Amino acid sequence: MVRLKIMDAERYDEQLQKDAPFLCSDQRMDAELVDRLVLQLNRVYPQILSDKEACKFRSLSVPAKEQLHGLLKHLHGKGEESCLEFYQALHIHAEDIYRNLPTRTRQREMADSNWSNSLAPPPESYALNDKGPAFFLSCFSFVAGLAILYYYGEVKTLRGSGAFLQCSAAGFSKNAKDVFIFYTEDGHKKIMKLL
Repeated sequence: MVRLKIMDAERYDEQLQKDAPFLCSDQRMDAELVDRLVLQLNRVYPQILSDKEACKFRSLSVPAKEQLHGLLKHLHGKGEESCLEFYQALHIHAEDIYRNLPTRTRQREMADSNWSNSLAPPPESYALNDKGPAFFLSCFSFVAGLAILYYYGEVKTLRGSGAFLQCSAAGFSKNAKDVFIFYTEDGHKKIMKLL
């Protein structure tokens, strides 16, 4: 059988003590369900619940709530392993009740809060802009192409490039535009001197 995982350091006998009031007050814990739990514990784990003890907890003359209360008290007295097997049996026969136990609800909430904290996105301390890598690559390619054209191109192809470079500076900020236009005008003057 698969063992149930303890989400925190709390032992199963401590959990059963906390869950006992909920189990005893839940209307779904009827005589039939208590009988199935007793049979499960008796047949699969006779060292936990002997035949004599099982007959005691299956008595039809005793109300189901009293039987359940006596069973939980007995299992708590037997220790950790007995309480674990009770949770196993409850999980098998009444999963909806098992999921709604106070200790399980608390464990789920703790697991959810740990999960959401571990999935929190890291702060965007490295993001210089929100445009993305495609924007960066297109700008870099454009500027690299202009630099190659400007420095290694033939003089004849660069004669009309000054106006083009000045127009392409329209999307830049004021300071960047001033620097870009200065270099295009300075380069244009150098080309005119060569001619």
